[in-house]
Amino acid sequence: MGRNKVELKKRLKRDWQLYLMLLFPVLMVIIFNYAAYPGLKMVFMDYKPARGYEGSEWVGLKIFQKIFCDGDFLRALRNSLTFNILDLIVSFPVPILLALMLNELRFKRFKKVTQTILYLPHFLSWVIIGSVAYTMFRPSTGLVNMVMTNIGLVTQGIPFLTEKWHWAVTYLFIGVWAGMGWGTIIYLAAISSVSKDLYEASMIDGAGRWKRIWHITLPGIKGTVVTLLIMNLGRIMGSNFERLDVFGNTQVRDFQYQLAVYIYEKGLGGGKFSQSTAVGLFQALVGLGLVLAADRVAKKLGEEGLI
Repeated sequence: MGRNKVELKKRLKRDWQLYLMLLFPVLMVIIFNYAAYPGLKMVFMDYKPARGYEGSEWVGLKIFQKIFCDGDFLRALRNSLTFNILDLIVSFPVPILLALMLNELRFKRFKKVTQTILYLPHFLSWVIIGSVAYTMFRPSTGLVNMVMTNIGLVTQGIPFLTEKWHWAVTYLFIGVWAGMGWGTIIYLAAISSVSKDLYEASMIDGAGRWKRIWHITLPGIKGTVVTLLIMNLGRIMGSNFERLDVFGNTQVRDFQYQLAVYIYEKGLGGGKFSQSTAVGLFQALVGLGLVLAADRVAKKLGEEGLI
């Protein structure tokens, strides 16, 4: 025990700058994630900020009954589930395909430039992405519509962001473009851990590029794919308010109205803090349930899973 204490003191003395830097993000997580837990009790009361927790009336499960009978909540839930499932179907395979293609590139300089171009959108805010999208996709003056009109593909501009069905497709594919670079980093890191001896042995046996990808690379990253899929399933109930707010307008309200918008409007906009907190708790519990269920299925199929 005494030896462990001495070792701990030596490490603290040697790396105190690193521990000090780590202290701030840990405090942020504790304050904004764990310190907020006592506030969850407002889902069982008709919470009024002026009265506080002590003066607000306890109502049991009436808040949950209210939100499940709320037409706005049901519409937001339907939209969130629909777009998150579509987002998962469309965006999840793209980083895997990109990582496989980049891994096969032999011209290193071109590979590095391509990787940098793919990674950049992940570090842009949705405000910047939204402003670029509106500039590119305006019906009359947008670059995309002008080019398509000039080469004769269309006779009039396509309302990519002002008609709900076109908006849905544009919204999904912009999400793919913004997130594919970060996923590619993870899969390339997983591919780099695959033994090079396997590739060399397969080449000696006469395996071509596609067979090496199918029989070596993909099985080598299968655990990473399963882990990320489980994590993404936990976000099925979530939605990004910044992304929705940037691309939202009255003409696409039917599709843009998702749970993040519902929580913002009901909570901060309408002062219904108990109702918005109950929706947030519902999202978290469903997400946790999906993660646990997916993890159990993965383990039954022979994978390591997440937990």
